[in-house]
Amino acid sequence: MSFAPTHPRTPSAAAVPAFAVAAPGVRTVGVEEELLLVDPRTGRTVAAGPALAMAPRPGGVGASPVALEGVVVPLETELQQEQVETATPPRTCMAEVTADLRRLRRAADAAAQDVGAHVAALATYPLPVAPVLTPNPRYEAIRAQMGLTCAEQLTGGCHVHVGVASDEEGVAVLDRIRPWLPVLTAVATNSPFWRGADTGYAGYRTQAWYRWPGTGPCDPFGSAAGYHAAVAELLATGTLLDEGMVYFDARLSAHYPTVEVRVPDVCLDVQDTVLVAALTRALVDTAAARWRAGEPIPADPTPVLRMAVWRASRSGLEDDLVHPRTHRPRPAGEVLAALVDDVRAALDANGDLHLVERGVERVLTHGTGARHQRAVARASGRLEDVVADAAERTLA
Repeated sequence: MSFAPTHPRTPSAAAVPAFAVAAPGVRTVGVEEELLLVDPRTGRTVAAGPALAMAPRPGGVGASPVALEGVVVPLETELQQEQVETATPPRTCMAEVTADLRRLRRAADAAAQDVGAHVAALATYPLPVAPVLTPNPRYEAIRAQMGLTCAEQLTGGCHVHVGVASDEEGVAVLDRIRPWLPVLTAVATNSPFWRGADTGYAGYRTQAWYRWPGTGPCDPFGSAAGYHAAVAELLATGTLLDEGMVYFDARLSAHYPTVEVRVPDVCLDVQDTVLVAALTRALVDTAAARWRAGEPIPADPTPVLRMAVWRASRSGLEDDLVHPRTHRPRPAGEVLAALVDDVRAALDANGDLHLVERGVERVLTHGTGARHQRAVARASGRLEDVVADAAERTLA
């Protein structure tokens, strides 16, 4: 979700090596995950995010629960105290991303145990809850502005950062990946329950999230200047506190020279997260190559894309999706296969083709986190067991 205050974008990758594009042309990927803090014995949330983020750790590394190959990786607070956020270092190899995600989840869980909690990769909390706002003047200003939308906000997203060479390349990518983002939404669906009920959606987080202003798909921007002008126009309305609240489905990062794709739910299984990350990088590669080749921006109407993301949120991979090429409903497996075909050359060049083909087969056969959550609920009849199972599966 990243409610963190915005900072000026750094104009060059060299100035911020954290998400720089790696030679010889393989783009870096970084993944942020928002995790719930829960007590698996009761299924209840634990409002301890600030304590986890600020607690000293062994080895004198201050707020950091883990160091990945010498890179200090802190836990970050979120809007509500029932959550923490992790972020991987930039990687070019998906095996490293996988290892980082597993290590970060374990480290966050170990830190959570110090306050009697565990972490759970749930994109919505299944039971009724009154979230506790994290003490912070900016968050208090957000609550004053957004009212009930803020008071009820307790969702977990997965944000994938992919390195780009410039704002111009980044905006060219944003304009060209738009029709495929709902497919990523479908692959990552992991939020069927909300406030004690089955919502009928596989990814209800998207519906809850779209209550915020500044969310959703956008019209093409055409250029970096067009993007920054659009952001300035939104801020000029006085509705958003700052650029950090421009919550487009995909945006230029305010902190790093990256494109940040924000549509996925946090995934129950790390393998699903890595599948989404590999597909996202391939989409960025493919879009950038088409821009360099002078191909025009696809003319997908934004209202149609909103229909597509709604259907993806509603059924995930369990029913038809809107095909990005025809704008007509087609079986989810067919649409997912079309995505893989569209970015196949990039997947192959990145060494990710086999990983993605296996991952697609897995999610189509075994389902997303939403299917698993519902299976647990059917078996036990208790949403508390869904929470406990998620806490265990998060570390599996």
